[in-house]
Amino acid sequence: MYRVGVIGTGVVGSAVAILLQDKGHKVTGLYSKTGISAANLAGRLGCTTFANPEQVLGYAEVIFLTTPDSELDYIVSLLAESGLVKEKHHFFHMSGALPAEVLVPLREQGGNICSLHPLQSFAGIEQALVNLPGSFFSVQGDAAAMKTAYRLVADLEGVSFDIRSEDKPLYHLGAVVASNYFVALIHFVLQIYNSIGISEDEAIGALLPLIKGTLSNIEEIGTVKALTGPVARGDFGIIEAHLRAISKLPHSYIDLYKTLGRYTVQIALEKGSIDETQTNLLLKLFSEGDGSNAEQQDYHI
Repeated sequence: MYRVGVIGTGVVGSAVAILLQDKGHKVTGLYSKTGISAANLAGRLGCTTFANPEQVLGYAEVIFLTTPDSELDYIVSLLAESGLVKEKHHFFHMSGALPAEVLVPLREQGGNICSLHPLQSFAGIEQALVNLPGSFFSVQGDAAAMKTAYRLVADLEGVSFDIRSEDKPLYHLGAVVASNYFVALIHFVLQIYNSIGISEDEAIGALLPLIKGTLSNIEEIGTVKALTGPVARGDFGIIEAHLRAISKLPHSYIDLYKTLGRYTVQIALEKGSIDETQTNLLLKLFSEGDGSNAEQQDYHI
């Protein structure tokens, strides 16, 4: 088992610390910028908090750097310049977008570095404790630290997969679209429903079975086969009715609807539920009035 230190006790850092201690590891040191979140977590785990991040190095071999990405360089510099980094130290940041190489100053002082990112969404610590087990974790970095990462992920009841440093931006982009933009998309739908007098609570209650059913279909048969609706059917009349109705709402709504429509057309073509002629007509329909030329644009997926 490892002695674990956490620098940056936000939602993810706190949840990881709690779960690892539950699995038999010993959380021995915590640091947060204001000290408040670290003190709260220390009270739960029965461990020590420190006024300076470099103090954590004397009490742990596994160090999680779970500060905001914008603060990571500063923390890394403090630790690297402390003279306390040893070969025994394995450093993990949990940023989805940044590669392990942002921790290179710690490697230069003898430490082992790794990016360990949970492909999961966390709205709060208690929800994170529920969501983390069973999640997938991307792993990238030094061989020794990656070996430790696999052990930690297994203890977190997660699944590890390796990723290349140069692929981190697109990997993170995909995660953002799947999670953050999905939230934005549902918000978009709620605004449309609100415009016809359906409250947010009513809309969420009505839509959740549809959303869950769609996710179940994707899980069972994949995205292409799961596609249904007017685009998949080539139902021009319904789409024209949509466009007339949405034109009465803020202009950004029709822009988003058309963009999603153009992308969906290519999925329908891949599914084989529409032919090339229908594809071109649908792309033209989703491009009229916005200054674009559907026949000259590449919508391939």
